[in-house]
Amino acid sequence: MKIRRFWRRELRSACAGRSVVWLSGVRRAGKTVLVQSLPDIEYVDFELPRSRRAWEDPESMLAQLRGRLVVLDEIHRHDNPSELLKMAADHYPDVQIIATGSSTLGASRKFRDTLAGRKAELWLTPMNTQDLKDFGATDLGHRFLNGGLPPFFLANEPPERDFQEWMDAYWAKDIQELFRLERRASFQKFAELLLAQSGGMFEATRFSRSCEVSRPTISNYLGALEATFVVHVVRPFSSHRPTEIVSAPKVYGFDTGFVCHHKGWGRLRRDDMGVLWEHFVLNEIHSRLQTRRVHYWRDKRNHEVDFVISRPGRDPIAIECQWSATGFDATSIVAFQRQYPSSTLLVVANDVERSFQRTYRVATVTFVSLAGLIEKLKAKVSRTARK
Repeated sequence: MKIRRFWRRELRSACAGRSVVWLSGVRRAGKTVLVQSLPDIEYVDFELPRSRRAWEDPESMLAQLRGRLVVLDEIHRHDNPSELLKMAADHYPDVQIIATGSSTLGASRKFRDTLAGRKAELWLTPMNTQDLKDFGATDLGHRFLNGGLPPFFLANEPPERDFQEWMDAYWAKDIQELFRLERRASFQKFAELLLAQSGGMFEATRFSRSCEVSRPTISNYLGALEATFVVHVVRPFSSHRPTEIVSAPKVYGFDTGFVCHHKGWGRLRRDDMGVLWEHFVLNEIHSRLQTRRVHYWRDKRNHEVDFVISRPGRDPIAIECQWSATGFDATSIVAFQRQYPSSTLLVVANDVERSFQRTYRVATVTFVSLAGLIEKLKAKVSRTARK
């Protein structure tokens, strides 16, 4: 079994801060394997009926487990998971709880209390660069094509059948239990279309026609997919200037393997690497910064910047993703700098080993590796937090 050292450190850090930790992530991201790699745990699998019966009286069970580290796996299967976690946080702080689930806390009516201020949260994303080191992997092409779910990544070839089996289990075990949506065929077609068009602009009416459901239903479907981490809705960054796009979001699939599968890419061409690199950069930002507060920027002259990180009261950070730094076209990032003169301009490229700068007209752009990008983003976020 591969030990994912980065995530174990993150999990220990979360446990040190709160007695209840919510560990979330998509199905087969590795939540169960991660928690079972911890020493001296009391493991409870709520997919088992006997576990659900045993925890019908949570107060009695918690009283027996004082001083223990308890993993409550797939806790959304419990009849009242929010009550259980609230009781643990408020009355049994000497019981360390790690609860796992495939959605954001509060995604369904089962979670009537999101435990604000009572819990730490950790989002286990598909494999990041730290995981690739632990797995001894250097071939990004393999990571792109197979994806970042560990069982899929470890297959020699893209596990074609597993992609559909995963989608079937996702509908049955996540969507039905959390949201109880109807019209499986329409929902799955919508999810497949989003994955095939990942990174594109989202327009609900177009999808409602294709899936033969109403526009409000499409909005509900998108909300369910976002809450369960299967898609990421990247909204436009703007200060409401008349020249900027302010409402149309972009939607990214959660994993490059699923994106390749639904695009029909069995082998990768060089032209495919750029879009997959963009997805991989987004995954790295999500996992290393533990945030979904990522935007993109576009103006009405079709200048576009891939990602923008912003914090209240701070200058924005513009990020362009390039598979190769050679031949980078600075037109869009220069247009962004004109609108936001104090912004930080970064290009993250796969072939950059050491950071360097280039000046385009009046815009100074820093070229960084993916590791360099995360280092710069963390430094800026920590400085913001101190102010």
